[in-house]
Amino acid sequence: MTRETWATRIGFILAAVGSAVGLGNIWRFPWVTAENGGSAFLVVYLGIVLAVGVPGLLGEFVIGRRAKRNPVGALESLSNARSWGYVGAFSVVTAIALLSFYSVVGGWILRYFFESLLAAGTAGPVPFFDEPGAYFDRASFGPAAVGFHLLFLALTAGIVVAGVRRGIELGTKVMMPAIVVLLVALAAWAATQPNAVDGYAFYLRFDVGTVRENFFSLLGPAAGQALFTLSVGAGTMITYASYLGEDRSLPFDATTIAVLNTFVGVLAGLVVFPLLFAQGIDPGSTGTGAGALFVGLAGAFATLPAGSLVAAAFFGVVTLAALSSSISILEIPVSVLVDEYGLSRRRAVGLMLGVVAATGTVSALAPSIFDFVAGTLVDLLLAAGLAAFLLFVGWVLGRDAISEFEAGAGSLARRLSTPWLFAAGVAIPLFLVFTLLTGLGLEAAVGFWPTVVVAVVVGLATFAGLRGRKSVV
Repeated sequence: MTRETWATRIGFILAAVGSAVGLGNIWRFPWVTAENGGSAFLVVYLGIVLAVGVPGLLGEFVIGRRAKRNPVGALESLSNARSWGYVGAFSVVTAIALLSFYSVVGGWILRYFFESLLAAGTAGPVPFFDEPGAYFDRASFGPAAVGFHLLFLALTAGIVVAGVRRGIELGTKVMMPAIVVLLVALAAWAATQPNAVDGYAFYLRFDVGTVRENFFSLLGPAAGQALFTLSVGAGTMITYASYLGEDRSLPFDATTIAVLNTFVGVLAGLVVFPLLFAQGIDPGSTGTGAGALFVGLAGAFATLPAGSLVAAAFFGVVTLAALSSSISILEIPVSVLVDEYGLSRRRAVGLMLGVVAATGTVSALAPSIFDFVAGTLVDLLLAAGLAAFLLFVGWVLGRDAISEFEAGAGSLARRLSTPWLFAAGVAIPLFLVFTLLTGLGLEAAVGFWPTVVVAVVVGLATFAGLRGRKSVV
């Protein structure tokens, strides 16, 4: 069976950006930012995107393009060790966990889209305009949420079944420009709303004292958001890069994707926070949480003469953003089943659809499970997954990773290849181990320096066990 490839470079970049943008930036970013102090969180998050996210993205690209296989097959074939294939299989577990809550949120968006579209078509009332907070509380969990979760999954599966070029690439070429254009327009409109300046202050005002006092408590959420929003740690970018040709500059592509992704994330905050403050909602104290996007924008749209039409347009485009990410997540286990087990794409999609339909239904019925999966579990899984991939790059691939990094790259990027490999093989995994330990509460229990010592010991022990014959770090 001939393996599919991307038709164009821009198709790959837009698909990767679509995977990164999605709900990670438009829904989860404002929510996590609000729960962690606004601008203080934003500073730490941007630092982690630059120092950890971009090198991590490059690490996954190197693995995927060199092996031209899914995470399981890539790690096993490049290492000639079945044990690394088991590490790659961890990405399938992460993908299922991600889709188990992601499809629920996608269902929320579909519901808001359909109800606002129906109201616009019939000139009737929009159900969530009058009491957006109470409406979200009623709509977010329960049997109806299960139904919309299943509908969203069906749309995702329909795109993935169509394949890489005719499904994923074609879809994201339409989705991404529409997302950016509408967010720019909404940000410009939000700037005209009353009290918008208070929203900007909460979101953008730099307070070094707040960052210093809360730095370690912000590390875990900021790292989790950075990895989630860049789609690293789950094997998504290994899978997407496996469909690449050798003539692409991986450093250029990774930088472009990270910049576009961060731009959309910051832009989403420039929409949500001014609108929340325009309605007198302080996201830092009210615990708006997962409903920040729905509560804030629903109330804002209610003030417009054609509010139902604007709401339909917005939630329609956010549906596209959600799909652009969900298709990339579903592609991980599908590619494993196709490459490693010889299943047809249709059968692989159908099998995974059944699995995620069941796990997502649990999240749609149990708010406590949803909150755990969407927050703590996903943050830990992504950090552990990226640490494993980067250890593989630094201590198993070694010089081969540098060779892959430099293929198709310019002279400047080539000069950065050895420092990148050191960061990928040593510095970033140590940071991720520390983040995992703080996320599990060790830093709060025993203090900062004992946690650092444990992280270094665990990291060095892992490095010693994994050091490969071609390592240069």
